[in-house]
Amino acid sequence: MEFENILYGVEDRIATITLNRPEKRNALSPALRREVVAALKAAEADDEVTLILIQGAGEAFCAGYDMNSYAGGQANPERPDGWNHSELFESWTGQFPRSCLRDWMTIWDLLKPVVAKVHGYALAGGSELMSMCDIVFAADDCVMGYPPTRAQSTPDIEYFPWKMSMAQAKYMQLGGHSVTGQRAAEMGWIAKSYPAEELDEQVMRELRPMAKLHPAMLSANKIALNQTYEAMGFRSALQSSVPWYVLAQGFRPGSGEFKTRAARDGLKSALQWRDGDFKEEGFVL
Repeated sequence: MEFENILYGVEDRIATITLNRPEKRNALSPALRREVVAALKAAEADDEVTLILIQGAGEAFCAGYDMNSYAGGQANPERPDGWNHSELFESWTGQFPRSCLRDWMTIWDLLKPVVAKVHGYALAGGSELMSMCDIVFAADDCVMGYPPTRAQSTPDIEYFPWKMSMAQAKYMQLGGHSVTGQRAAEMGWIAKSYPAEELDEQVMRELRPMAKLHPAMLSANKIALNQTYEAMGFRSALQSSVPWYVLAQGFRPGSGEFKTRAARDGLKSALQWRDGDFKEEGFVL
């Protein structure tokens, strides 16, 4: 398969998907998302693949969604697969979060385990992609979180209650906080963290023996675990977060303030307005 936005390869029964837009910190454009989904499905169909690793090229795993690809005055903005353009639906049914959930549930439904290796940053949409993977390893010093919940919207994918305790989920989402990989491991958000200089070596140390397990055994275990979370309401809970995104992003009082400031004063000014008080208190990493 030929790709423009990712690198894909298979070695020792491990399929590696590398997000390859380093100049954009691997921001998730519709094209990049489309290729990740295609690569995931190709790996699932390949009997020479036991498990799948997702990583990022350059200085970050993924800085979030590339919002320039979706909106902002473009005559023909690029849209993810499955986007409903109908005037009856587009303005109020949350086509953007629906598309995010549709893409990353591919990981959940895949018959093979998907592992994320995180360095640099995994923010907003990048943290969604990371959190939907079955296992996450990260560098101690990487930064992960969801700052847009301070001023823009609720998450596209409401993963917080499923990945950490209620105390930590509310702290992270209400404050839009970010934490290091080391802290994320302590919170139980991710499986393990390692010193940045050891991350590649340690992740392969984790994956080599796992890749030698029988794929059907891994699949049975993944499905059994996932069905337990399904019984607890995982899928319906994620689906129910879509209307809250729509309300928070487009209909609540003050919903357009960030976008207005960014258009009028520039993105840096809008980020300062959103994050400045937290930065002043030392909470911005």
